Amino acid sequence: MSDRGSDELLNQTSSDCVTTNVIPPSNHSDCVSSIANDAKKVKRDKPVVSKVVHIRNLDDSTTEADVIGLGMPFAKPTKVLILKGKRQAFLEMPDENSAATMVNYYTHVSVTIRGRPVYVQYSNHKEVTTDKINAQQNAAAQAALQAAQSLLPTFPGATAKAVEGGGENTVLRVIVDNMLYPVTLDILHQIFSKFGQILRIVTFTKNTQFQALIQFQDKIAAQAARYSLDGQNVYNGCCTLRIDYSKMTTLQVKYNNDKSRDYTKMDLPSGETMGMPSHDHAMYGLPSATGLIPSPLSMAGTTAFAAATAATNPHFAGFPGLAGIPGIPAQTVPGLLPSFPHHHHHHHNPVLGGMRFPNMHSANSGSSVLLVSNLNPDRVTPDALFTLFGVYGDVHRVKILYEKRDSALIQLADSNQSHLAMSHLNSLKLYDKPMRVALSKHQQVSLPKEGQQDAGLTKDFTNSPLHRFKKPGSKNYQNIYPPNQVLHLSNIPASVTEDELKTAFNQHGTVCGFKFFPKDRKMALIQLNNLEESVEALVAMHNYPLGDNQHLRVSFSKANI
Repeated sequence: MSDRGSDELLNQTSSDCVTTNVIPPSNHSDCVSSIANDAKKVKRDKPVVSKVVHIRNLDDSTTEADVIGLGMPFAKPTKVLILKGKRQAFLEMPDENSAATMVNYYTHVSVTIRGRPVYVQYSNHKEVTTDKINAQQNAAAQAALQAAQSLLPTFPGATAKAVEGGGENTVLRVIVDNMLYPVTLDILHQIFSKFGQILRIVTFTKNTQFQALIQFQDKIAAQAARYSLDGQNVYNGCCTLRIDYSKMTTLQVKYNNDKSRDYTKMDLPSGETMGMPSHDHAMYGLPSATGLIPSPLSMAGTTAFAAATAATNPHFAGFPGLAGIPGIPAQTVPGLLPSFPHHHHHHHNPVLGGMRFPNMHSANSGSSVLLVSNLNPDRVTPDALFTLFGVYGDVHRVKILYEKRDSALIQLADSNQSHLAMSHLNSLKLYDKPMRVALSKHQQVSLPKEGQQDAGLTKDFTNSPLHRFKKPGSKNYQNIYPPNQVLHLSNIPASVTEDELKTAFNQHGTVCGFKFFPKDRKMALIQLNNLEESVEALVAMHNYPLGDNQHLRVSFSKANI
């Protein structure tokens, strides 16, 4: 970066304000103006390598954790000092080699803290001394340093030379846990590209989990992304990123489409599968999410590092988005991106307020209607489809096609819910047949006209009291899991026994496990012999009457018994 303003505060001759070490004296506020003026007059020599790194153009709200985060991909910083009034900071690295690697890297890669581009260069000073700063600032610095030290005791050291086109530790393996909302290839690129140039991305589904391989140009960028993003949520309370290094040193990409992308060869063919529904990809047919959110948002410390230091991540804090909007503190936005708003209720959300986001899916962008085929025409009913698809969204209408009764149209509240249901239920067996679930070209399911023959195959559930997600902020949003042979039961009356529940569920399969929650007997887990039995039991037993005008609630569980 440019060396303009190098050590503006400290490269002075005024001995009453500056010592040979980096020390903000007690009369700092009285002399900074004169120092700043003198700085313009001092001719600076070409900086020599120092283990102290000077960082300029900081936002006023920058914390010690923000500054430490810049150095962590290269080594564990030993000291940190922020000069609040001058928007500058000093970071002492353990040795000159790690400082040189850091400065060299940020000379070629731009970096932003809290929405402001910052500039990294060598300091003229050989060490940082913090014994004269106020106790509160010193405590914050020490807490941030200790948190960083304890988090990454074996953080891999970076090399000064970037690996051209890949190499060891340049490929990250990313697993998305609790994928309540779709995470596309473009969203991953948007989030991870903040840390450096991405060469290739490949997405796939393994063991029912959406995963991605992301190849950076160099290992420093990959290290920075892993350190900053591991454990973070893409959206509030869900879509948690689990990141480690892949053993692969490079990725081979044949097609540029919604599953894979080679950013060094943008002329690759799209292949035949682009946009087609596939069980190997949880994002079926999603349009490009480029520009979905201008940039990642400020976080409220969802990792141990941020929690321990009560600070935000340096690479995402204060980016344009919810953070900084009057009345919406950063602490309310723990995800990298805000939650998908629900079309009918987002205006009630205390965090989202009445805001709409560019290209954000709603009921009017993408279809909220699913086409489900390969159903068992002898057993399937509108109510069964309402119950099963209702695990992942509020089903408004169901139409089993009169002339083709192995197919149905299912309309959900919005396109977010339809994508979610599709990602979890495509290829799932219902009544001995694997369903095929895809987006429909229809925007809504029409009710039969008066006198039109229908045989009860179309049903309107718009005002059903059984919708799981009609209440904004419902805990049901946080408890959406893939189909599992273990079911979660709730709303169980105190008078109902374990044997009674087992007997009821044994009508729909073989119960091989059961336990009440130790601290709340209104809830229990029950395990069926296999996934197909579990699906049928959920369809049959959700809203099952248990007496005292209470009805059983059933959903898929993430737990095992």
